[in-house]
Amino acid sequence: MVPATGTAYVGIDLAWGNRARTGLAVSAPDGRLLASCSVRSDDEIIGFVRRHAPGDLVAAIDAPLIVRNANGRRDCEAQVQRMFGRYGAGPYPTNLANPAFAGGTRAGRLCAALDLDMCVDSPASRRAVEVYPHPAMVVLLDLDRVIPYKNKNGRTVDSLREAFLQLLSLMEARIADLQLASSSRWLVLREIAVGAKRKVDLARIEDEVDAIFCAHLAHRWHRDARVGNDVFGDDAGGAIVVPRS
Repeated sequence: MVPATGTAYVGIDLAWGNRARTGLAVSAPDGRLLASCSVRSDDEIIGFVRRHAPGDLVAAIDAPLIVRNANGRRDCEAQVQRMFGRYGAGPYPTNLANPAFAGGTRAGRLCAALDLDMCVDSPASRRAVEVYPHPAMVVLLDLDRVIPYKNKNGRTVDSLREAFLQLLSLMEARIADLQLASSSRWLVLREIAVGAKRKVDLARIEDEVDAIFCAHLAHRWHRDARVGNDVFGDDAGGAIVVPRS
């Protein structure tokens, strides 16, 4: 489904490599969720965006757009860690010593292919910003601690299912713009979460749910810009956009 007029908002929960799944979502000019899925290849990502958002668009990408530091962490990551680390929402450090970024970022290559300007304050009609869902969830879902829906050591399928359902319910209740209750795809994702018997069942939907959240972050950035969002870092070394509490 393609928005008839206006700006489309694309969320991309981007895997650093081609083997893991990437979540994709697009919302309409009014913020309503239109479509979502998960894929693996760059061609599939580019095809989804071109199909659903051929005109004006703002993309919010959960992956580094710019990495120029030789080692350690980027300044934007250090700033987010200082602000949100106590909530368990600190970002993973990225640098050029990581083979995933030695030849540039996957997100940067995709932005070039899709003609998306990566300057954080760009006025371009097609542009992208880097986001990180965990601190954004802390702000928008009013959390004291990040919801433990990611599969980590010690977490059982029962605890993960409970965490997923908490996340889905909070997104439905607190992010009205997405109109999730009226989305047939969202109802499928909820059914999968409710019926999950194995961790892999939840892994099937994790990236897609994150991408849907990112599509809302793209909408918020377009609507509110720096008035309603904080920008950690800059274009020189990488910038992360987080909603302001």
